[in-house]
Amino acid sequence: MTKVLVAFDTKYGNTKIVAEKIAEGMKEVEGIEVTVSNMKKVDLKTIEQYDAILMGCPNHFGGPTRTAKKFIDKLGKLDLKGKVIAVFDTYIKEDFEKAVKKMEEKINEKIPGSKLMTPGLSIKVEEMKGPILEEEFPKTKELGKQIATQIKG
Repeated sequence: MTKVLVAFDTKYGNTKIVAEKIAEGMKEVEGIEVTVSNMKKVDLKTIEQYDAILMGCPNHFGGPTRTAKKFIDKLGKLDLKGKVIAVFDTYIKEDFEKAVKKMEEKINEKIPGSKLMTPGLSIKVEEMKGPILEEEFPKTKELGKQIATQIKG
C-alpha cells in the first residue's frame, strides 16, 4: 500500500476542501492510502511512514502562510530523501501560483533529496472567504489521480 499525507493550512476552510478533493482523486487509484490533516495537527514522528507528502495553504500576502513555512522548516529537519512532495494553494485575484512557487523554492532549499513534483496546483477562490470557483474542482481530483498514478508507478 502506498501511503500519502495531504497536509493543509486553511483560514476559511477553502484549502481544506481542496485537500479533501485531491484525496478523493487519489483514492480512485488502487493501492493508495490517503491521510488528510491540518498541518498544525501532523505528528512529525509519523512523516517517514508516508511515500508522498502533499501540502497546501492559502496565498497569504503573495506567499505561503506562516504555518506552511514553519511546516516546511520542520520537515527539513527530518530525513526525507526520496520522498515525493507536491504543493497546492488557493488564491484570489491575480495571485495565481504565488504561494505554490514560494513553497516549491523553500522545499528545494530546506528538504534536499526529496522529489518535488511540479507544477503545483493553484485553485481560484471567488473572494477571501470563498467559495471556490466551481470550475476549479475537476483540477483538484485530477491532480490527486495524477500524483497517485505517478507515485505508484
